[in-house]
Amino acid sequence: MIALTTGGIDSVAVIGAHCDDILIGAGATLIEIGRHNPSVVINALVMAGAGTEREVEEKEALAQLCPLAEVRLTVVDRPDGRLPGDWATVKAQLAAFRSSCQPDLVIGPHRGDFHQDHRLLAELIPTEFRDHLVLGYEILKWESDLPNPALYLPISAETAHLKVELLARCYPSQTNHHWFDDEAFLGLMRVRGVQCSARYAEAFTVDKAVFELGGRSA
Repeated sequence: MIALTTGGIDSVAVIGAHCDDILIGAGATLIEIGRHNPSVVINALVMAGAGTEREVEEKEALAQLCPLAEVRLTVVDRPDGRLPGDWATVKAQLAAFRSSCQPDLVIGPHRGDFHQDHRLLAELIPTEFRDHLVLGYEILKWESDLPNPALYLPISAETAHLKVELLARCYPSQTNHHWFDDEAFLGLMRVRGVQCSARYAEAFTVDKAVFELGGRSA
């Protein structure tokens, strides 16, 4: 495979329907971005959980994920599991978030996610971030909706294990779910690693991307 590089990433926008979505879907990627640029600005929007223990968990998780980064987190109080019924408010929140940041990269749910909250955000994100590279992350859960990803980020064993350690430590409210454990998270990263000739990887869908050939004259 030919490796494609993004260049420097000074600002990233990450979007989740629920607290923990971002870390599950793109935690290792954010760790790697933070290592390449410790002063990166992480603009994060989560649509549900404001004012609850889940917001506290999310703040702690993002702070530990990229300890040197500037994290700008907004958690909203939309009803969990019912975002499609609150379409206008979700759209307005996403528009306000877009106007607050100028990211080099946008990461959110993928369009084929069977969870209605995730899917709605995946549909709306490109309508606000129209001139950006938008990556769709995957979340392993009960539904059989894992995508056929187009983009892979190889990660080290150290990064993969750090991600699962932070998930277990920072989200105690979620550890009762049968799918929320180290084996599940490491297993998916291992599968994606096999698919890109690495030990571990995180993988993403891409609806649209533009690339320029190296060395091409203007």
